[in-house]
This record gives sequence, structure tokens and C-alpha cells, in this order.
Amino acid sequence: MSQDINLQSSMISEIDITEKAIKQVKRIKEENNIPEEHALRIGVKGGGCSGLTYQMGFDNGTKDGDTVIEKEGIKLFVDGKSLFYLSGTVLDFSDGLNGKGFVFNNPNATKTCGCGESFGV
Repeated sequence: MSQDINLQSSMISEIDITEKAIKQVKRIKEENNIPEEHALRIGVKGGGCSGLTYQMGFDNGTKDGDTVIEKEGIKLFVDGKSLFYLSGTVLDFSDGLNGKGFVFNNPNATKTCGCGESFGV
């Protein structure tokens, strides 16, 4: 683990995760035999029709500059560049009529594409 890691409590975290998203992450980890110590890494990268796309995946360790956010037994790893674009975001899970999947409710997004997987700031 790096010494440059920022550990934040859920009370002051820059990114929040809803109860529905927490339950879904736990279900996915259980169904896929992902070790308990693995965290959900979220981030952004260039691409998509609006300029940036969201990324998600499980990771077993932090990297230099990561912020670690913990809430109800779930850890989120976020790199510094992504945190800039995701500050204030709420990660949710939707299973409604418009589809099933994780949803980034990002207050920094000034434009989004129709599929909801890319955004611009």
C-alpha cells in the first residue's frame, strides 16, 4: 500500500454510494467469488461520444494517489484524476424500466450521451 493514499470516511467522502448499489456490489462479489479484500475501483477515461466514460472494476490494491472511500463494508478506490471529475457523484444501481445497471449521478457532467455511459464537463 502506498503512503500517498488519502483515507476518507463515508461522512466526508467526495463520492457516495447508495444502499442499492452497495447491495449489488456485494452480490456481484459473492456470485463471482471475488475476495472480500477487493475494492470497487471507479474512474473516468477519455472517450465516448461526450468526451469521458465511466469505468468500474474490482481491484485488490491501491495505487499512488488513490483515495479510499469506505461505506458499509464496501471500499471504493478512486485515482486522483478521476476524483476531480467525480467529486460529488452518487453511485446508484437502477433496476427499473429503463434498464438495469449502475448509474453515476454526477453533478459535474454538463452533457451526457443518450446511453448514459459518457459525459462531458
